[in-house]
Amino acid sequence: MRTVIWKELSEAERQEVLTRPAVSSKLDIVGIVTDIVDRIKKEKDQALLEFTAKLDHVTDGKIRLTAEEISEKCAAVPQALKDAIVHAKENISAFHEQQKTAPVVVHTQPGITCELHTHAIDNVGLYVPGGSAPLVSTVLMLAIPAQIAGCKRVIMCSPPPVANEIVYAAQLCGVQEIYTIGGAQAVAAMAYGTETVGKVDKIFGPGNAFVTEAKKQVSKDNRGASIDMPAGPSEVLVIADRKSNPAFVASDLLSQAEHGPDSQVILVTEDLEFSRLVEAELEKQLAVLPRRQIAEKALSASRIIICDNMNDACEISNEYAPEHLILQVENARSLLPQLRNAGSIFVGAWTPESAGDYASGTNHTLPTYGYAKTYSSLGLADYMRRYTVQELTADALKALSGTIIEMTNAEGLMAHQRAVTVRTAQMKGDR
Repeated sequence: MRTVIWKELSEAERQEVLTRPAVSSKLDIVGIVTDIVDRIKKEKDQALLEFTAKLDHVTDGKIRLTAEEISEKCAAVPQALKDAIVHAKENISAFHEQQKTAPVVVHTQPGITCELHTHAIDNVGLYVPGGSAPLVSTVLMLAIPAQIAGCKRVIMCSPPPVANEIVYAAQLCGVQEIYTIGGAQAVAAMAYGTETVGKVDKIFGPGNAFVTEAKKQVSKDNRGASIDMPAGPSEVLVIADRKSNPAFVASDLLSQAEHGPDSQVILVTEDLEFSRLVEAELEKQLAVLPRRQIAEKALSASRIIICDNMNDACEISNEYAPEHLILQVENARSLLPQLRNAGSIFVGAWTPESAGDYASGTNHTLPTYGYAKTYSSLGLADYMRRYTVQELTADALKALSGTIIEMTNAEGLMAHQRAVTVRTAQMKGDR
């Protein structure tokens, strides 16, 4: 990892240090995804099956798991793993259940009632990546809020072959339809619908650059679907002091570095000697990691920042706006009032990021690439939509009419004004 002294950097150099590594690819991702999305929009199942055969190497034409296949896959999951998934589900459910909101009813003045209500989005689609790591935890994070919110229809897409534990978790969380399709073609199918895959209103879940681009494209099309949040490579920023355990800090950095070569990890500390102890631990722990090569590539684009004090560390973190922020410092909770921009914060030596990723209860679907400045962690509200209700009595409208007339005069919207005055005139006529 590259080490820098924060106070010795110019403003431009500081910005460079906090810049995420660009997603490197020689492929025209935008063009490839545009072709996939356009073809599925027009040709539906025909294009979907073609891309599934070409990209996922499945040629039997079967893209939805049958009830029998689902039952067989669930039965094949070891009981110990089932118990772990159930335990995680209990914690995640407990946290998200508390996010339910009651209707808001306010009487703004006599005779005027204003209300705020929420209801679940009817149709949602979940995308769960496949590849080298079957992300069973992602199923829980996406499906549990949908279940608690009361979404009428919840479907899931995951690249073939879908892992048994992913299917088990999906069934446990009330997913009604499971499709063995991946990539941009899965996103397009959910957004626009095909003969086999019914259209959804909103798409949730992480993915590679093709999935991310597809989500971006369909969310800009009013015939497509909305999405949960923008996404980028996974990342963590650790704030540590000289009293921290270097082995703990190194393990936290590596837990994100192993996600992918384009992940980024940052250590911010006030002690140069401590940072060297962390680097030694990184070497020691890297040696035993199965995904060592991936982690090493991520570390090559990562940083150690030496700052003067914890106030500076907090400001650096706020500017970077990390997906995950870990506080490995003495009296870690005391820093919380200074921290604004982070997807999720992990407080203290005994709170590894892995706890939030799997089973503590919070959601691990978080904004990355600096979007934590404006986006929030996934929660129950993302599966709901708000709407308002208002009701006025005749006397209330009469009392409010002068205000509305003055404002409509200012805006020159006379039809708006007449919607009031024809009623107030009727009141006079009735009397």
